[in-house]
Amino acid sequence: MNDLAPLLTPEGRALLDAVRGTAPADELAVATRLRRDHPAELVSAALGQARLRQRAEAKFGAEDARRMFFTPNGVEQSTRASVAAYRAERMKSLGITSVADLCCGIGGDAIALARAGIRVLAVDRDPLTAAAARANAEALGLAGLIDVREADVTEVDTAGFDAVFVDPARRGGRGRIFDPEAYSPPLSWAIGAALAVPHAALKIAPGVPHEAIPDAAEAEWISDGGDVKEAVLWFGTEPGAVRATLLPGPRTLLGTGLPNPEVRPVGRYLYEPDGAVVRAHLVAEAAAALDGGLIDETIAYVTADTLRPTPYATAYEITDRLPFNVKKLKALLREREVGILTVKKRGSAVEPEELRRKVLPKPQGSRAVTVFLTRVAGAPTMLIGGPVTA
Repeated sequence: MNDLAPLLTPEGRALLDAVRGTAPADELAVATRLRRDHPAELVSAALGQARLRQRAEAKFGAEDARRMFFTPNGVEQSTRASVAAYRAERMKSLGITSVADLCCGIGGDAIALARAGIRVLAVDRDPLTAAAARANAEALGLAGLIDVREADVTEVDTAGFDAVFVDPARRGGRGRIFDPEAYSPPLSWAIGAALAVPHAALKIAPGVPHEAIPDAAEAEWISDGGDVKEAVLWFGTEPGAVRATLLPGPRTLLGTGLPNPEVRPVGRYLYEPDGAVVRAHLVAEAAAALDGGLIDETIAYVTADTLRPTPYATAYEITDRLPFNVKKLKALLREREVGILTVKKRGSAVEPEELRRKVLPKPQGSRAVTVFLTRVAGAPTMLIGGPVTA
């Protein structure tokens, strides 16, 4: 599908309604029936759009996704609605009333900004993507706040806007791009655009090297439901600040420049910091609040003898500590009558699924156990326990 226009006609919209919720196994029969009264290409486009909408529900929610228009890349690369809404609310709190959304994609961030009452110029150079963004603004009743423009973002005049938001393409023909200067447009260009306006937010990959972060920026790592989604460089806020923000919430952990925690013997509790905390290099701040230390100087697991509630890490009670040994683990699981095994790892080359098949080929009972494959004071170790329940 290289043109959304046919789907925006009354016939196209009627077809989209007709194929909504079609299961993959039923597509051939549905297509055969609909092609008796509609052009084959239009039927195929409607079914393709229905599949994209189903995939997009995880990011946008069913109510919005069923009304929106998507491209395959748009579903894959767009911001999760909860993350976009958080960022938009933060911009609103800064007093921002207008944003140039550069590399807007299918308009996910522009939608969140408009819903926060912010006027948006949404720009993308791809004609189909820009058409999807325009259709989405109209479908969600936000066309009065979102002006979509098909253009090269490097040629857009952002003067007069309170802020810019840049979400450069981080995928190429060979997959993900890890070098920020290989983004499209490059990070250096985005930084220049950010410095030309009072405020800015640049969306980047969460694995960005900390040394690539400019001194003028605040760096924020965001997770949603425990999954790290992105990093954002903010300009016009707190230069040099580092934060990890967890959604839903939001809950934000600010960096204070603490040194790395000391290494301690494994205590009764093991804390697994949220991925945003780890990416932001704020494990020390999380450990300080827990009165905890590290199990190994290179591993982001925190140990403590007392249980303290924290939103920034998941707590596990440890019952056993063993040197890594497959036979011993298999025997222990059989003895404990384990039926559900969760395997986590940090600092181990062992694949969790492979180990699970070896040590628990079939349930031995109904108990649930979590095994951490890691290093303790440099030695390969298995820590056995389970999550602490409230």
